[in-house]
Amino acid sequence: MNSFEINKILGALLGTLLVLVAVHIASGAIFEPQTPAKPGYVIEVKSEEPAGGAAKAPAETPIATLLASASADRGANVAKQCEACHNFKEGAGAKIGPDLYNVVDRPIASAQGFNYSAALKGKASGKWDFDTLNKWLTKPSAFAPGTAMTFAGISNEKQRADVIDYLDSLSPNPVPLPKDTGAK
Repeated sequence: MNSFEINKILGALLGTLLVLVAVHIASGAIFEPQTPAKPGYVIEVKSEEPAGGAAKAPAETPIATLLASASADRGANVAKQCEACHNFKEGAGAKIGPDLYNVVDRPIASAQGFNYSAALKGKASGKWDFDTLNKWLTKPSAFAPGTAMTFAGISNEKQRADVIDYLDSLSPNPVPLPKDTGAK
């Protein structure tokens, strides 16, 4: 093949590429996409209220009622998830979290040798009674916003009562369980 034929082939290729670039530029000018002022789509939904007004959240069962049927054995099984961060034996000391032996009726943020978060130190005027433990175990971050404890909580109220009963049993002198008055 001589150089004249190579020049014709390269010229045709270059001409084709120039035409493609020109068509691309022209189509971009003709069919310019419109950018929306606000990205996304507006989806309108009818908000209907129930016939009886807003639905009410179910009332929480009092801890005294739950503790009447609680089991320390079931609570020990549920509390196994806590063993990664807490000790349950007397004199074992703190791990990532404080020692939980004899925790019921102990002042909040008072375990020796443990550095509590400021959120719990702010609650130090109270005690770990049954109701306080119930609130704490429901959702620690709601009880003491800013706590260092990352545990999400125990949403099942029967399991919480079982754990509280188990924690109460971890004491030389367990605190008597509150009497169920039957009032809801």
